[in-house]
Amino acid sequence: MRQIRKALFAVGAVVLILGSAAGAADNEATLKAREATQVLSEMLDIPDRAIPTSMFRNAYGVAVIPDVLKVGFFIGGRHGEGLFVMRTEGGGDDWSHPIFITLTGGSIGWQLGAQQADIILVFKTERSVEGILEGKITLGVDAAIAAGPLGRQAEASTDIDLEAEIFSYAKSKGFFAGLTIEGSVIQIDHGANDEFYGGEGLSPEDIIQGRKVRLPREGRDFLEAVRDYSRPAAEQEDQGPHQNERPAV
Repeated sequence: MRQIRKALFAVGAVVLILGSAAGAADNEATLKAREATQVLSEMLDIPDRAIPTSMFRNAYGVAVIPDVLKVGFFIGGRHGEGLFVMRTEGGGDDWSHPIFITLTGGSIGWQLGAQQADIILVFKTERSVEGILEGKITLGVDAAIAAGPLGRQAEASTDIDLEAEIFSYAKSKGFFAGLTIEGSVIQIDHGANDEFYGGEGLSPEDIIQGRKVRLPREGRDFLEAVRDYSRPAAEQEDQGPHQNERPAV
């Protein structure tokens, strides 16, 4: 009997350990979603240096990647994890459920130090969005990327036919004078998607179309932040219902 009790105790301990590990993994994905929502709210509220709202209103996709870390000592590298949403084709919400992504890249040169930056990427073409859904895209190679215009004075300029397919925004916290992410690779983070949505082997299409998944509260908060900024200026001032414009084709 004593041996049976010991065996049951051991099994129970293993279950608790595995449950705690799974909870920690889930919490990591949930925390990343909360960070992305906070980054989006903070960056869009910077007085006179905010991202023009027209950039979001005419976007096909938006990625928010908190705490991208870049380190260097002759050979440098960068890494970050975040969320990506895209416009949907009619019906329901006009932004998809968030998809978790990673951003990785390297560089060679004379550099010393470390830098963290919160990054927002605005995808202006369908082709650049499709690259994400296919699993991987290299910035500057598969899609042209450029620093995006800032501030209210740049609002009108965003209507010009700009050549870049992706515009980047970064709020630096470290020691480098600036941050470049050209050459970095964005990939789907399948593990984080499974953890966040509680599934297994979820495809980007499953998440975007809402198949087999339930959107957690942190995901809804992120979408709400995106919707708030993609509404026309008049609606933002009136704090009216959330009605987003479709991107110009």
